[in-house]
Amino acid sequence: WRVKFSPQDDTRFEYWKRMEFTAEQWRGLKEHADERDLLFLSSPFSEEAVDLLTDIGVAAWKIASGQITDLWMLERLAKTGWPVLFSTGMSPLEEVEWAVGWARGKGLDVAVMQCTSAYPSTIGGVGLNVMADFRDRLGVAVGLSDHTGTIYPSLAAAALGAQLLEVHATFSRQSFGPDVPASVTFDELRTLVEGVRATETMLANPVDKDAVAVEMASMRELFTKSIVARRDLDAGATLRVEDLATKKPAQGISARRMHDVVGKRLARALVAGAFLQEEDIEG
Repeated sequence: WRVKFSPQDDTRFEYWKRMEFTAEQWRGLKEHADERDLLFLSSPFSEEAVDLLTDIGVAAWKIASGQITDLWMLERLAKTGWPVLFSTGMSPLEEVEWAVGWARGKGLDVAVMQCTSAYPSTIGGVGLNVMADFRDRLGVAVGLSDHTGTIYPSLAAAALGAQLLEVHATFSRQSFGPDVPASVTFDELRTLVEGVRATETMLANPVDKDAVAVEMASMRELFTKSIVARRDLDAGATLRVEDLATKKPAQGISARRMHDVVGKRLARALVAGAFLQEEDIEG
């Protein structure tokens, strides 16, 4: 907090003081979110912040991992009855279980987000597997709070069933600020939202492979192969691999049955290129 942080500020503390919003500015953000039909969220880091946000109104309490054990703050925000979203970047599993138990004891809806407390975090350190651990062990809605500065982890999390996604956003990667390396641009955010919606559509529409194969029967006939005579073959000839070939469309014995027909005797003569049928084989 005491080291020089920016050209304008002697310390990090001075930077945060310069960047903080007034109560009216927070209300302005809430009003803008309402106008745009967005859910307004903000993470409190003190009891005073809880009071301010209670007055303004938030859709849920987003709790940073460093605040999970701040029971003074938690008890204060629990009085609202609003849902709680726990971020878990620095928390061991036991602590997360305790927090979820506390929220349930207060009758609060609760969700848990896997998070890596690095800014930026690496792709390899995202920890997508933890979401399933949370879901199975705690029985809660799960999500991902991502700090890689890319859209890839969130897309992967959506495909794995994440119900919540959090990313940081910046107007430009040329901007100054501690969050910029861990942020996506607004163009990337748009692409992420489109990708998540597409993923939701795919997950909501499972495909039955056998049913699709039936629907595509005519195409299968055109594009799959059957066994044909490679050369003219006499009746009674014992079929060898070198006597046979495969050809489209599928109008005879399937090409995958090569081992079934090799060694069998022909019941009738075949000209080169003729499709091999079941009745062409003795026995």
